[in-house]
Amino acid sequence: MEKVVLKAEKRTVIGKQVRQLRRAGQLPGVIYGYNFEPTAISLEAHGAQKVIPNLTSSSIVNIELEGKLIPALVREKQKNYIKNLLTHVDFLAVSMTEVIRADVSLHFSGLAPAIKEFSAAIVNNMDSVEVEALANDLPERIEVDLSVLAKIGDSIHVRDLVIPAGVTLLTDVDEMVAVATATHEEVVEVVPGEEVAAEPEIIEKGKAEEAAEE
Repeated sequence: MEKVVLKAEKRTVIGKQVRQLRRAGQLPGVIYGYNFEPTAISLEAHGAQKVIPNLTSSSIVNIELEGKLIPALVREKQKNYIKNLLTHVDFLAVSMTEVIRADVSLHFSGLAPAIKEFSAAIVNNMDSVEVEALANDLPERIEVDLSVLAKIGDSIHVRDLVIPAGVTLLTDVDEMVAVATATHEEVVEVVPGEEVAAEPEIIEKGKAEEAAEE
């Protein structure tokens, strides 16, 4: 991903007055972390709204504040889901020369043969893993290839993930990432002469989903 730079200014507006800041086209936030005192900031909302939603939990963003570039990770995003707009963002300042910990999103791709051959459902048990690396070595996402799930019961564990060089995996390697499970139907027996009030209920256990990028 290209180097991301967001210009910010220190802000003194806090509390309920922050609403006025948003009306003026500013996005309030805070930055804290490595060698950095917690500082309230504001960003130009239009530009930030276009960039921040596309960042993953391990994407480095550079906050330009008072002439200095501060490398950081997005730690928390608050959002107005009705308007689909960010309302506040927390940034964690990081060192570019020291190892840091971060959660890296999993990106599921590929079609599991078990779905077509056995009508399986693919259950995803996690959406990220914890890693340790230098900031420049942090991957934005880790790919999970579901095409290896050929039959019911096949699974992918953390140990099966392809981890880039320079990155140390901290999540337990025995944790399950995804599994192909059978779908079950509850069959309702109809006794001759009895009136059936409704169609038999079909109960499906599990879910098939594919996570895609921020």
